[in-house]
Amino acid sequence: MNMDLFSLTGKTAIVTGCNTGLGQAIALGLAKAGCNILGVNRSLPVETQQQVEAVGRKFVNVEADLTKTECIPHIIERAVSEFKHIDILVNNAGIIRREDAINFTEEDWDDVMNVNLKSVFFLSQAVAKQFIAQNSGGKIINIASMLSFQGGIRVPSYTASKSGVLGITRLLANEWAKYNINVNAIAPGYFATNNTAALRADEKRNQEIVDRIPAGRWGTSDDLAGPCVFLASEAANYIHGYTIAVDGGWLAR
Repeated sequence: MNMDLFSLTGKTAIVTGCNTGLGQAIALGLAKAGCNILGVNRSLPVETQQQVEAVGRKFVNVEADLTKTECIPHIIERAVSEFKHIDILVNNAGIIRREDAINFTEEDWDDVMNVNLKSVFFLSQAVAKQFIAQNSGGKIINIASMLSFQGGIRVPSYTASKSGVLGITRLLANEWAKYNINVNAIAPGYFATNNTAALRADEKRNQEIVDRIPAGRWGTSDDLAGPCVFLASEAANYIHGYTIAVDGGWLAR
């Protein structure tokens, strides 16, 4: 097998929500594989930029509020202006609201759905149009969730949005495979990030989670970066519409 299939040298990736956590890990993993990165964040991701530039890649940030679709044309224009082409999109940005379903508000429903599902669809649409205009094909990787497969508790809009991500990943793959556009998703399990620090600090809850994971540990940044690089590479050219659970075996238990 030609190992160059895994190389992303000279590619350009748009990564949303890469300020910290999993998005940062994804951006850095893609950069190490050869990608230049256009980040989409609500503020400047200083640490992510430093890490990407430290491995010799270019990082450009676009400040944008993904609760609104009006920012999408600017994201595409900036990427093309800076890098001349787009090769990869990672729809990582997401938010969550917690409340009993009986008391859940319309505002909390709309906020989550707008970021986690609506922006994913319309940014994917815009990037796909660019791929087609370039006549180059491309890779779209959506970040799903364990709650794409499970119901969860007290997160109705998050569960709905992540179930929707799994569904539109399949739909877009069905429609765009003919353009050599691969649309797939990754569903992360429990990862050790800044967002889960409080959960891991709770000794009882932490042990309950680890006991439920066949791998016996929380996921690390490298655990997610590898599958993302794979799906972004030519090695995944015949994978369309699939959501890979990167969960240490959580769903298999």
